[in-house]
Amino acid sequence: MFGDRPPGLRKGRYNSMKDLFGDLSVIGMKGCEEFTAQVNNYLKSWRGSTETFIVDCECPRFGSGEAKGLLHESLRGHDVYIISDVFNYGVTYKMYGQTVPMSPDDHFADLKRIIGAIGGKARRINVIMPMLYEGRQHKRSSRESLDCAYALQELVSMGVTNIITFDAHDPRVQNAIPLHGFENVRCTYQMIKAFINTVDDIDLDNLTIVSPDEGGMGRAMYYSSVLKLDLGMFYKRRNYAVIINGRNPIEAHEYLGKSVEGKDVIIVDDMISSGDSVIEVAEKLKERGAKRIFTFATFGLFCNGLENMDKAYEKGLITKIFTTNLNYRSEEVRNRPWYGEVNMTKFVSLIIDTLNYDESLSGLLSPAAKIHTFVENAKAQGKIK
Repeated sequence: MFGDRPPGLRKGRYNSMKDLFGDLSVIGMKGCEEFTAQVNNYLKSWRGSTETFIVDCECPRFGSGEAKGLLHESLRGHDVYIISDVFNYGVTYKMYGQTVPMSPDDHFADLKRIIGAIGGKARRINVIMPMLYEGRQHKRSSRESLDCAYALQELVSMGVTNIITFDAHDPRVQNAIPLHGFENVRCTYQMIKAFINTVDDIDLDNLTIVSPDEGGMGRAMYYSSVLKLDLGMFYKRRNYAVIINGRNPIEAHEYLGKSVEGKDVIIVDDMISSGDSVIEVAEKLKERGAKRIFTFATFGLFCNGLENMDKAYEKGLITKIFTTNLNYRSEEVRNRPWYGEVNMTKFVSLIIDTLNYDESLSGLLSPAAKIHTFVENAKAQGKIK
């Protein structure tokens, strides 16, 4: 599993280039231990190393809930990659005797603590934050805070060189740090690969890509283009006079696109929060005669629990929901029959391996040729039509 050397890497190049780059160190923040361990296994295999790349560190807390970052080894001159899932609510700590789940604010504060513990001694600090902290608070509509932009500026002011995120809600937020590295990575190839390897009877001539809103058209258009599929979109009509749970409620979904009658449909979105929007879109598609409905969402949060998704699956509204393992998913989610996991550990390992040697990420960030090759191979093997 871990023995496949990435394409394009020459045998023996690591030893010959060892002295040109900082020693590689990987830090998995609390809640990312399993993911980081898999990344470490890939890196060890590719580099022929018997020693771990994972740094021993922690963020111990006092009884009041305060904490500190603590490193157990020196990172002077190292090229450090910090993996942080700020939406991992499965991690808890004790405060005044109470068990408290870690919020995104807690995770972000711990990330800054570890950066502070490095103390500017590292050669380069790279933060891999799959789902961007405060990514949905990316623009000012009225008298509002600009949390995401401020967070990015705070990280680079602490010495972070590169920030790598996945499927950012609005990648234009990188304009807040124009002189620093910001990579917005899409999971298109991995999603398509998981879909084809999991689902039977896929007919590309009978498949349509649908965006649940106008904001997600960019990612839906990419899927449509690389797979040469029809494209549709729903327009969300919101009530801007009311705010419920921090957002304007959706009053109706209006569909724009070709007929989906008798076709399989893939709904493409960056995240599933409550799941209400995906279910309503699925209902509208079923009313229009859609056959099977699949969902590609980079992040599955399921903030309101799983009951609504269970009911949608039982009614036949949703056939399968594919999300990545870039964020925390409870055991309950992973055991659901409608859930399909897309493993991103090898891809993250490739990003780290490439950046550590100051090589271009273009081949990883533009996987169109790789997608076409995989699809053609799948056709040849009879997996899809």
